[in-house]
Amino acid sequence: MTGHHCERKFGWDCHGLPIEFEIDKMHKIANSVEREAIGVKQYNTWCREIVMRFSKEWETRIGRFGRWIDFQDDYKTMDSNYMESVWWAFKQMHDKGLVYRGTKIMPFSTACNTVLSNFEAGSNYKDVSDPSLIVSFPLVNDPSINFIAWTTTPWTLPSNLALCVNPTMDYIKFKDHSNDKIYICMKSRLEYVTKQCKIAKHTVLETFKGSTLEGIDYEPLFPYFKEQMKGTKCFSVICASYVTADSGTGVVHQAPGFGEEDYQACVKNGLIQPGEAPVPID
Repeated sequence: MTGHHCERKFGWDCHGLPIEFEIDKMHKIANSVEREAIGVKQYNTWCREIVMRFSKEWETRIGRFGRWIDFQDDYKTMDSNYMESVWWAFKQMHDKGLVYRGTKIMPFSTACNTVLSNFEAGSNYKDVSDPSLIVSFPLVNDPSINFIAWTTTPWTLPSNLALCVNPTMDYIKFKDHSNDKIYICMKSRLEYVTKQCKIAKHTVLETFKGSTLEGIDYEPLFPYFKEQMKGTKCFSVICASYVTADSGTGVVHQAPGFGEEDYQACVKNGLIQPGEAPVPID
């Protein structure tokens, strides 16, 4: 529109699990053993055949959107020349020292035995009822006081390295009259906590900002990483703004080997170095 010509080729993203998922449904393939019995050559042929299944519909739609794209000289990520060009570009970056090994928390498919992209994980998104737990963590310097934390991933509790609170929100200490223990949770989550934990009678003792809890040490729920993480800031309270007031207790269990936000918060607060989050499974 400004008098310049900018070529735009249409590209077909042919790799990844969505296409394999379609083939598995189409041919009623249940697992990798059945795929191997069919053979890579036949399986790849089936995958290639469905890639272009809706090519004409795409061309019509994109044209109706008013996008000027060259469909005749397009590219497909399954073509050898495309793959070779990507590897060539990657090697140029590697030779210039621009490639590094990092760590990223990713969705994992136990059925496919591989990590998933956000798109792949989202393509099979479902609302399900999931177990959640409320867990108490006693303070090191006073075991009668407990942080009361919440998690929707109970299976990550053996990997707990920290508890996280929102620094700007109000927290309270309250006494449970049934056992004389003192618990710490977010002020706005007190009703939820007393209901879920069946606390019939309680007394609020103190109100304070979450930031005042930062750095307080607690006893880990499990001993698995106690020695390994000795001398670090682990098993203490950290602060992060992602902790919200709309669910849980306002004190969030941190398992940086599994949760993306947990990992980022623990690295940012100096509990672990990048890539060093302990994971107790192979």
